[in-house]
Amino acid sequence: MPPENLNMEEVTQARRKSIAASIRPIAIDELKSLGNELFPTFDHPWREVFFNFLTENASASFYYATTDDRIHFIYCHTKEKGLWFMPGSGMGPLQAKGLKILKEVVQSGK
Repeated sequence: MPPENLNMEEVTQARRKSIAASIRPIAIDELKSLGNELFPTFDHPWREVFFNFLTENASASFYYATTDDRIHFIYCHTKEKGLWFMPGSGMGPLQAKGLKILKEVVQSGK
């Protein structure tokens, strides 16, 4: 099977549109519930990272968004930090490009 030729600029623009359409403020309690769903066992390697992120930024404003290709984003606008995850697949910190997109979407009001 030949490899798929992805145009990353098109992928990024499609994700930006999905983020703009789905982004919303999210409360810390809802994020904690989400964390318990994502990481039901205490030994999951990302559980501590996730909950430390919430604890370190507990008084900050958070936003939550999803894309059509199942990527979820948690963005802390106050600290300009964030996490991405795909349920059952992977998770990581947002890098500069993703942070820039989320910051622009939040500041523009979509």
